Amino acid sequence: MAAVTRGSLGAFRRLLLSQQSRRCFQLQSFRCDRTLQPITFRCDRNLQVFSCRGLHVAVVNQGPIVQFKLSDIGEGIMEVTVKEWYVKEGDKVSQFDSICEVQSDKASVTITSRYDGVIKKLYYDVDATAFVGKPLVDIETESGSEVIQEEDVVETPAMAQEEHTHQEIKGHKTQATPAVRRLAIENNIKLSEVVGTGKDGRILKEDILNFLAKQTGAILPPAPFQEIQTPPPAPAAAPAAAKPVSTKAAVKPPPATPKPVFTGKDVTEPLKGVQKAMVKTMTVALKIPHFGYCDEVDLSRLVALRSELKPLAESRGVRLSYMPFFIKAASLGLHHFPILNASVDEDCQNITYKASHNIGLAMDTSQGLLVPNVKNVQLLSVLEIALELNRLQVLGASGQLGTADLMGGTFTLSNIGSIGGTYAKPVILPPEVAIGALGKIQVLPRFDAAGQVVPAHIMKVSWSADHRIIDGATMCRFSNLWREYLENPASMVLDLK
Repeated sequence: MAAVTRGSLGAFRRLLLSQQSRRCFQLQSFRCDRTLQPITFRCDRNLQVFSCRGLHVAVVNQGPIVQFKLSDIGEGIMEVTVKEWYVKEGDKVSQFDSICEVQSDKASVTITSRYDGVIKKLYYDVDATAFVGKPLVDIETESGSEVIQEEDVVETPAMAQEEHTHQEIKGHKTQATPAVRRLAIENNIKLSEVVGTGKDGRILKEDILNFLAKQTGAILPPAPFQEIQTPPPAPAAAPAAAKPVSTKAAVKPPPATPKPVFTGKDVTEPLKGVQKAMVKTMTVALKIPHFGYCDEVDLSRLVALRSELKPLAESRGVRLSYMPFFIKAASLGLHHFPILNASVDEDCQNITYKASHNIGLAMDTSQGLLVPNVKNVQLLSVLEIALELNRLQVLGASGQLGTADLMGGTFTLSNIGSIGGTYAKPVILPPEVAIGALGKIQVLPRFDAAGQVVPAHIMKVSWSADHRIIDGATMCRFSNLWREYLENPASMVLDLK
């Protein structure tokens, strides 16, 4: 009886395997999800009857694993530092989901997924260096999902520059990923007509879909901009407190404390991100022969004007500091001295006069020194400049300044006075040819027209210029004109366009 039972079970196994081999393992279009005919058996005591019922077997084929590579983000950047992972192995992601944030030597960039699937492998740890063209993660794409082979091709700098080009939309700059751009092209939508609701005004897939549904997004109100604070009036001197009468009571010496033992160790680490960029930029900058010029500006009238305009600006959702006036006055001066808004080639054989006044603001951020710039200042009002500065300040504080915000500067002002100090020796930011450093505003005694000593709001300014193409007289005349605009802010009205 036992021999008959073993023989019958062996026959059943062969039958089951033959059914699976015929019906399960036939792949069709990268997907196999076939249901076998129910197969079961019932064996009576005589082991003679087989019946097909009940057994259900299903085999699901997994999708292909795709290496998601780091594409070229332009500006000749070949490596970045991974600052934060938004996913881990085993997480499910969809297209446009954030994968990680990387920091180049110019800006932070958020990398988003191009595929729907599951994260199978992370190639880098946090703070590790990732290289352009190398895999960031492996993604197991969903069965039947479209795998776009062209995305694995490393973009050329020209492609990257085009894909990350910002657009002017109602005074705000927005950007879109290549996949969103393709979606817009497929639906004949102009990105300039779409309001982005993503981070930094980025146009998302949902924005395109909402646009198709005849819906519009709203632009977020600007965030506050850190301004230069005027010193408060000196408080009235308090009456001197009576000194306690000294006694001859013996004063106990302080208890002896053991000297601290230093147990720290020297730490060596490679330069990364912004620090590495500063090495490159300053090495080039210090090859430029700098000409320095310093002056002081009486901002008393500007302080009064700003006090009048500040509530009006706040009613429009804009925080008005002194910097928009400084930037606008510089732009008006550049119209008269265009050589200060120029650049020279590496061999100093050709000079290019820039049509746009893209005035940068040196900004102290958690990542280090960054210099975003306000584009086309010559076309903006003081209020519009303030609005853009609000945006840049918020992005700088959160470490989210984009490449487009940091590129294309033609002239720079350094607001070192917001931290402290009066005079400075600013270093030119190549390929620009001039830079100004603004000191803190101080209330100091000065003589008025009648010879009376009056309090005045004084700010020191320090200029540096490329002495290969700019002489001292030009820098001095520009500084005088810039100072006149600020000391008599009403005179700016005559030259505003």
